[in-house]
Amino acid sequence: MPKKRSGGGLSPTQQAAKFLGVSVLAGAVLAGIALPAVGALGLAAKGSVESFDELPANMKTPPLSQRTTILDADGGQIATVYSRDRTVVPLKDISPYLQKAIVAIEDSRFYQHGAVDLKGVLRALNKNAQTGGVSEGASTLTQQYVKNVFIEEAGDDPTKVAQATQQTIGRKIRELKYAIQVEEELGKKKILENYLNITFFGQQAYGVEAAAQRYFSKSAKDLSVEQAALLAGIVQSPSRYDPVNDEAEATKRRNTVLQRMAAVGDISRAQAADAMKAPLGLKVSKPKNGCITAVKGAGFFCDYVREVFLTDPVFGKSKEQRAKVWNQGGLTIRTTMDPQSQNAAQRSIKDHVYKSDEVATAASIVQPGTGKILAMGQSRPYGFKKNETQINLSVDQSMGGGMGYQPGSTFKPIVAAAALEDGMPANKVYSSPYRMAYPSPVSACDGKRWMNDPNSPAKLQNENSSEVGPYDMREATAKSVNTYYVQMISDIGICPVTTMAKKMGVVRADGDKMPQVPSIALGTQEMSPLTMANAYATFASRGMYCTPIAIESVNRRVGDKTTSLEVPKSTCSRAMSENTADTINTLLKGVVEDGTGTKAGLGSRPSAGKTGTTDERYAAWFVGYTPNMAGAVWVGDPAHKRKMSGITIGGRSYGKVFGGEVPGPIWRDMMSGALEGKPVENFNSVHIPDSKPRDRGDDDGDGGRDDGGNGDDGGDDGFIGGLVGGNNGGGGDEPTPSFSIPEGFIRGQGNGGNGNGGRFG
Repeated sequence: MPKKRSGGGLSPTQQAAKFLGVSVLAGAVLAGIALPAVGALGLAAKGSVESFDELPANMKTPPLSQRTTILDADGGQIATVYSRDRTVVPLKDISPYLQKAIVAIEDSRFYQHGAVDLKGVLRALNKNAQTGGVSEGASTLTQQYVKNVFIEEAGDDPTKVAQATQQTIGRKIRELKYAIQVEEELGKKKILENYLNITFFGQQAYGVEAAAQRYFSKSAKDLSVEQAALLAGIVQSPSRYDPVNDEAEATKRRNTVLQRMAAVGDISRAQAADAMKAPLGLKVSKPKNGCITAVKGAGFFCDYVREVFLTDPVFGKSKEQRAKVWNQGGLTIRTTMDPQSQNAAQRSIKDHVYKSDEVATAASIVQPGTGKILAMGQSRPYGFKKNETQINLSVDQSMGGGMGYQPGSTFKPIVAAAALEDGMPANKVYSSPYRMAYPSPVSACDGKRWMNDPNSPAKLQNENSSEVGPYDMREATAKSVNTYYVQMISDIGICPVTTMAKKMGVVRADGDKMPQVPSIALGTQEMSPLTMANAYATFASRGMYCTPIAIESVNRRVGDKTTSLEVPKSTCSRAMSENTADTINTLLKGVVEDGTGTKAGLGSRPSAGKTGTTDERYAAWFVGYTPNMAGAVWVGDPAHKRKMSGITIGGRSYGKVFGGEVPGPIWRDMMSGALEGKPVENFNSVHIPDSKPRDRGDDDGDGGRDDGGNGDDGGDDGFIGGLVGGNNGGGGDEPTPSFSIPEGFIRGQGNGGNGNGGRFG
């Protein structure tokens, strides 16, 4: 049995109301209601209008909701989104057959009568009285248009929709008053155009252009006579005459329209006969709505654009105002997404991490100096099926993302930048023992201090027992030595680091404040890939931080007019001196050239970056950049349950996952593709004097690294404020974290906790 949906016919109550409405209208018209100056109607029943003259004289016509098109930076379509699938077209772009068909079947005297068709009312009244039911209505096209305006204004509010369609005499009189106004102001041609653009044709299609595309995959201007008759017939009851679900009923209705067109002289009877023999000839296109339809794997970028629109005050002062503009649609949004970069990101992700893997990856690319987001992708596609998700793993929770992930040692360059800005020399040496207690006290903001617990001091250690200082900043950064960076933050204090992080746009993904604890130096605070990519873009742009942006321009079409909307602009500010940024660039070039990030190198193209591996290997990172592009890659379990030891990722088995081993190659391939054909630019390097030579007892010639048997990776990042209790052996064995949470700040600062502890890099 064909599928039926609501709206297929009138209930007995509705039939009675319609019959009564026709009768009242007939009496009202005979009494002279067709003129605006009419006395009281005496309709005191609930839901009626007591005085025709008391009705508002001007009907507010809301702009028709339309589809919104989201484009990439080159103008290619990413996706279409809409609350109602509609594309408004002028009458000249609507097939003459369809114009004639809708008039013939809905209101054949449309061009002869005014707002009310007196002959039609009397004819309907007489016929309905003879049948004892409602076999014929009396609403003109103008009145139907007015009713559709009320429905459009109601939007998706079910209460307002019910009010706009309720079968009461009052509503019919209201429609009549506004119909008179519309007839006087618009004229027949414009009324017909508006009607054809506002009417619902079923299958989520509003207006003739969307209907023509939905049922025949062609424009409304190209419809044949039989196709036009089919669409015109649907209007009376989109569910009953739905050609997709009930071809036989739709065919009968189409033929009725063709017969009517012949009867009023729009086509010959021979034309009608030939058209009635033709098959429906459907070429149905499925509704394509929302970010799930995005191309190039850009579903999450599309979703981010929507979040920007709904949250940025530039698009409306209140959340409700912004939502109204978005839902009304008719927008053409050109974004910052670079198709080459997006394709490169998705291709690299697909090559290295499968969507069915136990862990996922997310990556973002940002343009230094502009804040433009060039790409955003992840291994688990945008969707609702198994191994799919609607959570954007690249962004903060407030923008549709998750709680974030600890960035590990990728946070260390921010500590180094704060130290350099504070006057520390780039060749600063610290003792950097393999294991140590957190120094105490450590100064924090507002004159407060962090204190370690003297009875059970929080401790940390490096990744391998062979990592024993003294180290200078260059070597400690290349090897990601934890104890070096904790000594550094203890020396300069916590406040300069959190201040520098804020200047670089580095915030927790969940929106909470950064705690004033020394373990932040080791990346204990959860952050998003987009945040880290944009922060490193600050180094690439020689110290200028620019807020991230995703939208280049927005054009809004309302009726026949197209206007440009204001869009969010990136604001740039100096986060650090050029010399500090250049020094960091020099340090991080060493990470890629001969440190933990060698597998991320771009060959002859200069690049810099930092690896990161977090507690228990729940996540691994590589964040890096060239002078003209910055990117971040995270790999891990979004649920923070699967440790990345003894795991298969992208069809390859790993004993232990390091930031330089899995995220590094993803970053390398992603950036190589994104930068192909782009100019090769060089960093402004600085000379960092060598520190005094020293003997660290490194007899095996491997630079003091021991990766515990992990082959050529050479170890990655240090074991952080795993807050280790000091019960671990050495010699490259995996340290076993056991930690205590130290007391918080003195002076009533509160807990101040030391992060999650454990292995961080």
